[in-house]
Amino acid sequence: MAGNRTARAGLLAELEQVSRRYIAAYALFSQAVADRIGLHPTDLQCLNLLTLEPEPVTTGRVAELTGLTTGSATRLVDRLERAGYVVRGRDEADRRRVLVVPVPERIGEFRRVWEALSGDWYRIFDELDDAELAVIVRHMERTVEFSGEQAARLREDRAPEERKAPAGPGEGRQRDISEASAKREAEGGE
Repeated sequence: MAGNRTARAGLLAELEQVSRRYIAAYALFSQAVADRIGLHPTDLQCLNLLTLEPEPVTTGRVAELTGLTTGSATRLVDRLERAGYVVRGRDEADRRRVLVVPVPERIGEFRRVWEALSGDWYRIFDELDDAELAVIVRHMERTVEFSGEQAARLREDRAPEERKAPAGPGEGRQRDISEASAKREAEGGE
């Protein structure tokens, strides 16, 4: 039994290392793609998320998708509009609503760049069977959900003294981050 725990602890330590490298590699890849098409990495990822939506969305939905405030989401949409990737248009069903509408030609350019850079992506899965691919899909779905929860947690607007005491390893770091954020806000930073 102790051997299993030791092996699992070793695997979890290895997973932590490879996860950190994976996240860094993807962030750097995203930065390179953003540089290539002249966008900020956050704007690139918003554009990516917009292409996954079945219909045009409101700026409020952009805020939900990205975890940004509505003001920051509005500025992000402004930048995408200036770059020619989206336009704002009235919702035909409810003329009071303004939708963020992707520009098909520019989205086509975006997709071609993305596909050209990630075209070899599927080769890394060639040696995996369907069950292994299903595990990766489940892992990614859970990671997306977990990352969203953690991002929301980091963005909480409560004062540090209102937070619960850390319940486990690593949670004290959250308090340190929150205290630093509160200090920046008090000093007039964003």
